Amino acid sequence: MPTGIHPTALVEPGAQLGADCEIMAGAIVTKHCVLGDRVVVHPYAVVGGDPQYLKFDRASAAGLRVGAGTVIREHVTLNRSIHADGFTVIGEGCFLMAASHVAHDCVVGNQVILANGALLAGHVTVGDHTFFGGGAAVHQFCRIGEGVMVAGHASITRDVPHFVMVAERDDVIGINLIGLKRRGIGREVIAQLKQAYHDVYFTSGNIRTVAAAAQADGKFTTPEARRFLEFFADGKRSFARARRATAEENDAG
Repeated sequence: MPTGIHPTALVEPGAQLGADCEIMAGAIVTKHCVLGDRVVVHPYAVVGGDPQYLKFDRASAAGLRVGAGTVIREHVTLNRSIHADGFTVIGEGCFLMAASHVAHDCVVGNQVILANGALLAGHVTVGDHTFFGGGAAVHQFCRIGEGVMVAGHASITRDVPHFVMVAERDDVIGINLIGLKRRGIGREVIAQLKQAYHDVYFTSGNIRTVAAAAQADGKFTTPEARRFLEFFADGKRSFARARRATAEENDAG
C-alpha cells in the first residue's frame, strides 16, 4: 500500500502509487501518473501535469511513469505525454533536483541526475547514468547517450553520444572518464572508448561514415566502444562536435 502521503499533498483519484512512496506537503500527483515503489515527491512538485503543447486535448488519457526509487525535489515539473496512449517515462533511481523540468514524451533512463534548473524539452531521450549540471537545457527531439556528463548552463541542440562530456553549445570536450571510473569501468574499456572517440572526432569526413568505418574495422571489441560507434548510425539530428583542442587533453586523462 502507498504510504507517507502528507495531508496537504494532492494525489488525484486514479493515480497509481507503488509501495512506500512519500508525497510531501503541497506536492501534486495527477491521476495520469504511475509511480513505482519508494518514489519520493518533495513539496510543490507537479508530477504528471499537462504538456506545454498548444494543441493538447486535456481529456486525453496520456500519462507519466516514474521508476522505483526516484527522488523528485521541490518545484520539479514532469509533464505527461501529448499522445492518447503515450507516456513520458522517468527511469529508476533518478534524482531530479529542485526546479528541473522534464517535458512531454521524454524517455529518461535509470540513475539519471538533473541538477537544479536543468530542462529537457519534449521528445528528448536520455541514457542511463547521465548527469545534467544546473541550468543545462536540451532542445526537443535530441538524443543524449548513456553515461554523459552535461555541464552546467550547457545548451544542447544536437545528439550527444554515449560516455562523453559536453559543455557550452554542443561542445564535446572528451570522454567522461570520471563517470566511467566511478562505475568501475575497466582500463581496457576506457582505452577502447578513447580510441573510438579519436577515430570519430578527429578523422576528416562525414561523422556517420567515419563511425561506420571504425565499427567495421573490427578492432573495437568491447560492448561500450561498439555502442559508442553505433550511436552515430541512428537519429535524425546532427551530432555535437568535439573541441579540437581536447585531443591531447583527453589522452592525458
